Amino acid sequence: MTSPLQSLISTGTKLWLDSVDPELVASSRRSGATGATSNPIIVTNLLKSGRFDDQIRLRFDQGLSDEQVAWQMTDHLVRMAQDVFLPVWQETAGNDGYVSFELDPLLEDTELGPPHAERVARYISLGKQWSEGHENRMIKVPATPAGLDSLEELAAGGVTLNVTLVFSPRQYQAARDAIWRGVQQSGREDSLKSVYSIFVSRVDVYTLKHVGGLSDAAQGLVGIVNAKRLWADNQAFWSQRNMRLDQEIIFASTGTKRPQDPAWKYVAALAGSDIQTNPPATNAAIEQGDVEFTRQVDQLPAAAALAEIDRLVDMQHLESTLMAEGLEKFAAPQKALLQLIADKRAAAISA
Repeated sequence: MTSPLQSLISTGTKLWLDSVDPELVASSRRSGATGATSNPIIVTNLLKSGRFDDQIRLRFDQGLSDEQVAWQMTDHLVRMAQDVFLPVWQETAGNDGYVSFELDPLLEDTELGPPHAERVARYISLGKQWSEGHENRMIKVPATPAGLDSLEELAAGGVTLNVTLVFSPRQYQAARDAIWRGVQQSGREDSLKSVYSIFVSRVDVYTLKHVGGLSDAAQGLVGIVNAKRLWADNQAFWSQRNMRLDQEIIFASTGTKRPQDPAWKYVAALAGSDIQTNPPATNAAIEQGDVEFTRQVDQLPAAAALAEIDRLVDMQHLESTLMAEGLEKFAAPQKALLQLIADKRAAAISA
């Protein structure tokens, strides 16, 4: 009997896990997942568990700073996940099987972040540093002004890229065009892989707060419509380029925020193509539910709902609002990770 997650995969969706927990990675791989992604929240929660305290203490004994320990442990967790998905990368000749590694979120700290030009330079140097020697690692760069300005050089250098914090067509198009320019400079049409992480549910949280005039027929659909339109734009753009590997959309932020929505609302609406990075709780709810997925990614709502969305939703305001909120959520977890390492060091000293 086909499981719900297997029915999702059978529609053409690649399932990636929104975690690098070794146990979840192993179980999700058995369920058909072919990749994973990480971020400081995921790393912090794993290190809080105490399961990796011996490895943290070993790094303390080596004289590493809190920041060095945080990045070495992040690298370690991502490497372990890469090992699990490396056979997928090999079987697909580089088209799948990746694990995403997020660059330093503190570059975007609104108070402590460096000037724009320095941010760009740091994204480029860190992207090259953390990607070197890794076949199936994606470097995650945010679609901020500095992140976007780093993409051309990173792509030209052959870095595999996951552009994250994408909310609007403007961000997606700027990222895609920069990467394409980099590909053309390097002549790496046969080897470059890029993905664009479109955040979905956060868009609907925004419309509930800021676009109260939407009808019941349109409210709660804006994130889905936005993601589907960006997916179609991406399909059209790259189909005209001579790329060996698929340049894909990641449908991210697929966990529902409203209690009345089924856990698989966004998963079902976007089934059928490219990649979904689902939270572990969403995957668990899907497996416990009686649901069978069919291809929906290329099916838009009724014309009247689309016209209403286009009339009432200010995409520029949406982008600026969600980016401001996103950057707060982006830098704070890295600070929390560093504080956790500092606390563990203090506990080790006093033990």
